[in-house]
Amino acid sequence: MAALFHEDEPSGKALDIGLMKRLVRYVLPHKKLVFWGVLLSVASSFLGPLRPYLSHIAIDDYIAKGDWNGLHFIGLTILVILLFEILFQFGLTYITQYLGQKAIFDLRLEIFSFLQRLNLTFFDKNPLGRLISRVTSDVEVLNEMFSSGLVAIFGDLFRLCFILLLMFLTDWRLSLITLSVLPFMIYGSFLFRRKARESYLEVRVQVAKLMSFLQEHISGMSIVQIFNREERELRKFKKINTEHRDAHIRGIYYYSVFYPAVDFLSALAVALIVWYGGGEVVQSNLTIGVLFMFIQYVEQFFRPIRDLSEKYDIMQRAMASSDRIFTLLDRAPYVEKNEGVLKVDKLQGAVEFDHVWSAYQDEEWILKGVSFSVKPGEKVALVGATGSGKTTIISLLTRFYPYQKGTIRIDGHDINEFELSAFRSRIGVVLQDVFLFTGTVYENLTLGRRDIPLEKVKEAARLVQADSFISKLPGEYNFLLSERGGNLSVGQRQLISFVRVLLFNPDIVILDEATSSVDTETEFLIQKAVELVMKDRTAIVIAHRLSTIHKSDKIIVLHKGEVKETGSHQQLMNKNGIYRKLYQLQYKEQEITG
Repeated sequence: MAALFHEDEPSGKALDIGLMKRLVRYVLPHKKLVFWGVLLSVASSFLGPLRPYLSHIAIDDYIAKGDWNGLHFIGLTILVILLFEILFQFGLTYITQYLGQKAIFDLRLEIFSFLQRLNLTFFDKNPLGRLISRVTSDVEVLNEMFSSGLVAIFGDLFRLCFILLLMFLTDWRLSLITLSVLPFMIYGSFLFRRKARESYLEVRVQVAKLMSFLQEHISGMSIVQIFNREERELRKFKKINTEHRDAHIRGIYYYSVFYPAVDFLSALAVALIVWYGGGEVVQSNLTIGVLFMFIQYVEQFFRPIRDLSEKYDIMQRAMASSDRIFTLLDRAPYVEKNEGVLKVDKLQGAVEFDHVWSAYQDEEWILKGVSFSVKPGEKVALVGATGSGKTTIISLLTRFYPYQKGTIRIDGHDINEFELSAFRSRIGVVLQDVFLFTGTVYENLTLGRRDIPLEKVKEAARLVQADSFISKLPGEYNFLLSERGGNLSVGQRQLISFVRVLLFNPDIVILDEATSSVDTETEFLIQKAVELVMKDRTAIVIAHRLSTIHKSDKIIVLHKGEVKETGSHQQLMNKNGIYRKLYQLQYKEQEITG
């Protein structure tokens, strides 16, 4: 089962130089923030170890000698250092968090922009939940690295170096005693990192399973309920949820062992210093101030080591997330081809398919040498059984998918010669399943274009008679639509799509005719809207009800990816071929249902 989620597993490397180089690219535009972050981190790391050193001077040079003036001075100095340390920590926290937000802002924009350039083949092969997690959770993990990982690691390393320097300058013997527990710490850290990595790998697999199950079952909740599968699916979810919980608990176990172990070794180091240093104090070979300083340094020394282990966890998760993000961004074969340079303000509308072959998977051909032509202003209907290739023709014509053989031309030009955005702006599409975004009716009609005034929108709505239901909505054109327009009926959503076409005024219109799910009155409105948007334009219609295409200039009959018949309704009826059989079959079905 885990193999299904291999893309959600991290590479297992805590630090991948190649990935780090690519991540640095998002930090480089913010060099000033990085500079000030590192500077404040180093300054804060230097000031922290100064306090125990000054405490040692205060005890040995002033308290022991009863020098109140000197004690006041050193106390004030420690207070000033503490205030600067607090100020530096504030600045460091703000700058690193600001840097992280800047970097992930740029990264999120790049990912979303990239997703918009991918052709639909990619989205057919990749679950929606996985793509959403790339833009959300994976990017947030990188934010933690940018804001709490990279710069903070510099601070921890510098703090360790300053502490060691001051310790050895003061007393090398106590320094060696302090470091005597370090081999155990290093071994424990190595063991912890290995176990934590294994645990993290398992957690990522279980998270992927959980997300996949939730996405699939929430999307298909109507099927779960209609077939009374609630209890079965709950048992499946309980099993997945249990495995997810147990994986996390195993990870928690390693952390719960490691951190007390660090505290124990830290306490052991203090005990050794008290034992050895105390003896030296008794023999007057060491001062109380130095002993006090080393006890404080033990606490300061082991805290960065513990922090570095946490940073390791952050870096490991960041490498895993960046690996998945860059794997997505490296999907070059799926990027929508936009090499065309031909920009047009208007198309005549002549369409030609010349021996076009197309497949979604390798050479499992959907279209097999399809050839036909459509004259400017001509109304053409595509007819055929499910799987005959009607939708594929539309998808190729709009450049949603690439084709493998042959040529598709518009006005004598290969469609790949056109600049993509200019090309698509001249083609209007009304699909069977109309997609509406969360937002107002006006925003959905104009698709965010500010240059389309409300009066023009209202006029287009009146033409297709969509204003009859829009005017009854609370707020009318400012009525807020729910996700996918769920608070509108199927027919109302289709009428909105026709208003869109009129507003954008394309030269070629593609209609996926679908009126089977609407009432008679709405069907009549939709048929009127169809006639309106097809007027004076080249129109290609996927026909589901053959009774609605009598007025088409040409009917193209498809069967198993090939053009079998072409002609007007009457011509095809006289041929006694596939079209006549489809028509008679549908007519009989209508009689039975009637």
